Amino acid sequence: MPNSPVHFEIPADDVKRAKKFYERAFGWKISDPLKMNYFLVATREDGEPGINGGLMARVEPGQPFMNYLGVPSIDGALKKVLKAGGQVALPKTEIGHGMGWIAAFQDTERNLIGLHQMAEAPAPPKRAAKKAVKKAAKKAAKKTASKRK
Repeated sequence: MPNSPVHFEIPADDVKRAKKFYERAFGWKISDPLKMNYFLVATREDGEPGINGGLMARVEPGQPFMNYLGVPSIDGALKKVLKAGGQVALPKTEIGHGMGWIAAFQDTERNLIGLHQMAEAPAPPKRAAKKAVKKAAKKAAKKTASKRK
């Protein structure tokens, strides 16, 4: 089904305390491999149902637990949200090189929900690919020619 939940974020006043709580209470694996003070929360093993998320220091008082829906286009999703009576709470924002974009909206019941759009995989440079193919073809032709001699 499209637009499924893909990520969650837990804000914490004391990240160390929250990390300890979720690891003990639910057995989640929580780490900061990128050393960004944004902890990745693994709630499941590959192939198991559910989603993974993040744990971070609370930025603003009252900052809520946030669920993110995966969408192909944040711009398109926000247009539909507005048309359906929702409001934009956070405009489209890049979250890091190659990590995509996020936005947030408030639904008609004042619930805050996030959106996530994946970054497109970079296309290989056309010139470099053509040069590589030509170079490989020349090399193969030379090798074939030297074997015939």
